Amino acid sequence: MSPLLLTVLIAAAACAFAWIASLLTDDTSWVDRMWSIVPVIYVWVFAVKTHLDNPRLDVMAALVTAWGVRLTYNFARKGGYNGVEDYRWAVLRSSMRRWQFQLFNLFFIVLYQNALLVLITLPAWSAYQHRSTSFGAVDLLLTLLFLLFTVGETIADQQQWDFYQWKNAEVQAGRTASPRFLQSGLFRFSRHPNYFFEIAQWWVVFFFGAVAAQSILEWTVIGPFLLTLLFVGSTRFTEKISLSHYPEYELFQRSTSAVVPWFAHSVAIVQLPES
Repeated sequence: MSPLLLTVLIAAAACAFAWIASLLTDDTSWVDRMWSIVPVIYVWVFAVKTHLDNPRLDVMAALVTAWGVRLTYNFARKGGYNGVEDYRWAVLRSSMRRWQFQLFNLFFIVLYQNALLVLITLPAWSAYQHRSTSFGAVDLLLTLLFLLFTVGETIADQQQWDFYQWKNAEVQAGRTASPRFLQSGLFRFSRHPNYFFEIAQWWVVFFFGAVAAQSILEWTVIGPFLLTLLFVGSTRFTEKISLSHYPEYELFQRSTSAVVPWFAHSVAIVQLPES
């Protein structure tokens, strides 16, 4: 069986499971729970099809596995596999009629996002088709970049985790947390550094396929491009919610880059006290 066809069949099964599970549980976070798992499976499908005899595909599979393990761990410790639904879905559900949200669930959450998870891994299809291209210095550079972005995302997620642990402790102690949202560490240079590193990792995956094809004019660019647009939309929606809770968040928006890390502008920022 073609590895591409096998990938599509696995994705179809993932869609069916996510949709049926969401109807049975009234919980629309099933795709979120698969987000860090199915891309790993898809890339390994192509690597295994070469009997693990292609260095580029083997490296791609190993890197995406590292991405998946890290993201799965971070999602799990926040309760993602214990029935905790993404709060943004609840906000959207409250703004729609039930039938409207069910259509949104089927076509965007289930079908579109699962299709996107296939698309971001299809540079592995390019690497499979052009597996005679030698693994070289550019591949090594891409490997180092992917690992660098993985470290960056790990640091950002840990800083976010530490902040919310501190914030929850303050609330439980009956104190008002100040600041009320994270503005230090990597978050001093980007309001969403973890988004930046996540996007960057999948652009690196695209370039692996482009190197194999010896051309950047690969149609598989649609994967990281659509992923970037998804994160842009997610940033806007998430920050709209943040502004409704924290009016001072506007100062943070004015002072700090949204996604791409950059130096803060000259607007006062309340810093997290030293622990």
